[in-house]
Amino acid sequence: MDQDKRAQRARQIEKAAFELLEKHGYSGTSMLSVARHAKASNETLYRWYGDKRGLFRSIVENNAATTRHKLKAAIDGNADPITVLEEIAPVLLSMLLGEKAVCLNRAAAADETGELGLAIAAAGRDTVYPLICRLMERGVSTGALKATSAEMAADWFLNLLIGDLQIRRVIHALAVPTEKDIQQRADTAIFAFRRLCAIA
Repeated sequence: MDQDKRAQRARQIEKAAFELLEKHGYSGTSMLSVARHAKASNETLYRWYGDKRGLFRSIVENNAATTRHKLKAAIDGNADPITVLEEIAPVLLSMLLGEKAVCLNRAAAADETGELGLAIAAAGRDTVYPLICRLMERGVSTGALKATSAEMAADWFLNLLIGDLQIRRVIHALAVPTEKDIQQRADTAIFAFRRLCAIA
């Protein structure tokens, strides 16, 4: 199977897995049920993903891919940290408050094994947060950002941007935000971050 066909098949499998997760939760979704729903072989799923946790980790990685790629490109291109934050803030917030991330987090909260939560952490925050810290390190080292550490600057930025919005989405206390809502929140977060870090 060539790479394009495999990628297309993987998208179909992961779509099937997500649909079953929405209906049955993490514990009620098995590799066999995903295979049947996707009209794939169980052997293919285990060969490609290893196990159910690996399958859902792949879903989380793909959901966070745009943010991750933008951050990596900015870091490699030596772009100005604030310019990068202005670009990725709405992308990151849209992803975190979107239906897929919210559904995954709802399922993780109900998963007594903790497997899905670990997959979300490993493929989501544990891959994006270090990239944000690398970006902040550039600003701190050049004096463009006034913070005692890159980690502190990253935490300030993420808290200003996200706050309790994702939790409120997960518990059904907040509707899906519009693009205008997302952009306004991102703009407000960047403005506050500039003030906090004493950026001209």
